[in-house]
Amino acid sequence: MSENQATFPIVTMCRLLGVSPSGYYAWTERQPSQRSQADAALVAEIRAAHAASRGIYGAPRIHVDLAAKGIRVGRKRVARLMSAAGLAGVSRRKFVHTTVKGSGRQAPDLVDRNFTAKRPNLLWVADITYIPTSAGFLYLAVVLDACSRRIVGWSMATTLATRLVLDALNMALAMRRPKGVIHHSDQGSQYTSIEFGYRCREAGVRPSMGSVGDAYDNAMCESFFATLECELLDRRRFKTQAEARIAVFEFIEGFYNPRRRHSSIGYLSPIDYERHTVNPEAHQSAAVLAAVKDKPFGRPPKWGRP
Repeated sequence: MSENQATFPIVTMCRLLGVSPSGYYAWTERQPSQRSQADAALVAEIRAAHAASRGIYGAPRIHVDLAAKGIRVGRKRVARLMSAAGLAGVSRRKFVHTTVKGSGRQAPDLVDRNFTAKRPNLLWVADITYIPTSAGFLYLAVVLDACSRRIVGWSMATTLATRLVLDALNMALAMRRPKGVIHHSDQGSQYTSIEFGYRCREAGVRPSMGSVGDAYDNAMCESFFATLECELLDRRRFKTQAEARIAVFEFIEGFYNPRRRHSSIGYLSPIDYERHTVNPEAHQSAAVLAAVKDKPFGRPPKWGRP
């Protein structure tokens, strides 16, 4: 009625809609309820958390973000307000494989699809994917710690040469300095090469390999690539390979490792999980890339009962 009062008299519209003019004017002067005001303030917090996640988080992770800030509210309420505000998380799609079986010697499968590790540097999983750009494909190799889901080593190149996976492994070795860690991968030619096998023996790394073309044999790494595709690659188009390199660096070191929450580790980020849950004194170096969290002052705001 307010939008059309310049065209039609209020009295006429009230008669057609079956409401009294006095009731309409009383409604326009009425202050929003406490619940409505609390919802409006909560939506502002939800929008900020959603933007901080790069538009990636859905209601479950937004709910955890709010709880970390001292905002006590139900998940269903968060989901309802996100839906009303037109906010949604992103969802995964199936990933494309790039594995080409090598002719070199395959290592035994030491994992047998059991990707659990009680502490860091017991089990690493590794794989390769491609990043499409207007200037051609860019290839990404990663090494992921099965305990915390942290990317401990990664490398990018324009070819699928063995150097790609060697650089990722060397980064992980320099960063973590493990003893007897299992390195699990598929049977790609880069991982079955003589050069890669020699580097593993030299560093005391125990190679492990699953079968070719079976995503379940390297499910944890496939899960990371699905996350990368869903949360970065599907939402960006890269004109140059340099642009793609910067974006992948920012995603891994600026968001995924220090900030992205994982349901499998209690909705903590990989770095936070290592710092607060798994022997924090031994992993103080993880704090270098961690995002600084603002501490709330005073009492947490009252948002109403969920």
